[in-house]
Amino acid sequence: MSDVSVVRTEKKYSISRCQQSRLLQRLETVMRVDQYSSISGYMVRSLYFDSMYDNDYFDKISGLEMRKKVRLRIYSPEQTSVKLELKQKQGAAQKKISLTISRALAEEMIRGQYAGLLELNSDLGWMFYQILETGLYRPKCIIEYHRIAFAEECNNTRITLDSEIGMSAFVDRFFDAQSNLIPVRSEPVLEVKYNGFLLSPIKQALDLADVPEVAVSKYAMCRQALGM
Repeated sequence: MSDVSVVRTEKKYSISRCQQSRLLQRLETVMRVDQYSSISGYMVRSLYFDSMYDNDYFDKISGLEMRKKVRLRIYSPEQTSVKLELKQKQGAAQKKISLTISRALAEEMIRGQYAGLLELNSDLGWMFYQILETGLYRPKCIIEYHRIAFAEECNNTRITLDSEIGMSAFVDRFFDAQSNLIPVRSEPVLEVKYNGFLLSPIKQALDLADVPEVAVSKYAMCRQALGM
C-alpha cells in the first residue's frame, strides 16, 4: 500500500488531431515521454463513484469552486493493484490524493462494500471510507481513453493528450479485457499540469494562443452521455 498527494495548476484545452500531431513533434524536443509510457501512449481506465444524489456530478456542472471526484484507476485489466484517487478542485489548483489498494479490495468497492478500507490501518483508508459511506457513494460509470504523456521534473510539469474517450455503465466489467465502451469523444483533450509556472521552452512548444481554455470533465461528459 502506498499513497501520494499532489497539488498543482491544471488547465485543459480541446484540440484537433492536427494540433495534437504538431504538439507531439514539438513536445518531444523539450520534454521526455512519461516513464510509464511511450510515444504510442497507453490505456487509462477509471471507475467513478458518486453519492446517492450525484452531488459530485452536479457540483461540477454547476461550476462550484470547491468540488471533488472519487475513482478507481487502472492501466491494464490484468493489474493486481489499483489506484484509489480523490481529486479536489481548489480554485485554480487541483489536489490529487492517491492510495494504492489490492485488486480484491477494489472488487469489493465495486460491489458497494467499503469496510475493507478500514483494515488498511491507514489515515487515507479511513478518509476514503468516510466519504464513501457517509455520502452513500456507489460506482456510476467506467471511463476509458488513450493517453500520451510527457513529464518534466522541474515544477512537477506533466502534459497529457487524451483521445478516443468512451464510457460504460456496466461497472462490474471494470476488470474485463473488453469493457464494451460507448464512444463519447474522439478528438483529443490536452491537459497541462504544473506547479508555479511553465518553463519557457515548454510554453513555447505548446503555443496555444489561439486555443481557449475549457472546463472539460470526462466524468461529466460521460454522465451526460448516460442521460443525466
